[in-house]
Amino acid sequence: MDAQLPLPKYHQIYLVLRQRLRDGQFDAGLPGELALMEQFGVARVTVRRALMQLAEEGLIRREPGRGTRVVRPQDLDAPMQASTVASARQPRLTGLLENLVAMGMRTKVKVLAVERLRAPADVAEVLRLSRSDWVQKAERVRSTADGPLSHITTWVPDAISSGFGKRELTQKPLLVLLEESGVKVGRAEQTISARLADVAMARHLDVAVGSALLAVRRLIYDEDDRPVQWLHGLYRPDRYEYQMQLSRVGGIDAKVWVSQELSANFH
Repeated sequence: MDAQLPLPKYHQIYLVLRQRLRDGQFDAGLPGELALMEQFGVARVTVRRALMQLAEEGLIRREPGRGTRVVRPQDLDAPMQASTVASARQPRLTGLLENLVAMGMRTKVKVLAVERLRAPADVAEVLRLSRSDWVQKAERVRSTADGPLSHITTWVPDAISSGFGKRELTQKPLLVLLEESGVKVGRAEQTISARLADVAMARHLDVAVGSALLAVRRLIYDEDDRPVQWLHGLYRPDRYEYQMQLSRVGGIDAKVWVSQELSANFH
């Protein structure tokens, strides 16, 4: 467990187990509580809380006297329980934080560059700064055991980023560094589109020039609704997928689709 991540231990365990369930690693059965306690180095109450969360989402079934069994794989993509959906309506960054847990446990990062510069026009506009204000620009490449996964460029106001640099960005996700600097993250806006790899991106991500990439732009706000980070990410689509759940709401004459972020998975 990573004590630096802004998530309780039981939720980190839940995320890891949920991913392993999706990967089919527990098709033969879920390990017992004692085995999970030893594996994660936590108390039984922590393991039980993680299992309870999996059970509430219908991913496992706990039966007295018979132990815990995995629900069939096709049910992993079933709609979330009402309690989970209800809590998801409140402003929070669960999806982003879950990605941090997964990224931190299964990827490594290489910091290509970190520089302090005057805010470019587009950055100043998005972060609500003046052109004379300073920002930190950082470029990183994340990789799995199979190779490069993503190229990330971030801009953070200098007043926030002055406490961390290349070494810290190598060791911890930027969202964690923001939390540690005193930022109380409130919400995020994200768009996903596509882009073709130029020569530089082809080299960073080990793809052919002209290959299609997923382009993610994410603007993070603090609890006072001030923008604190702007992120541009380019992902290899063969190693990254973004899942959402759509539900219809409203009257029969005005039903609309609303989205519920589920996860962002990488291979």
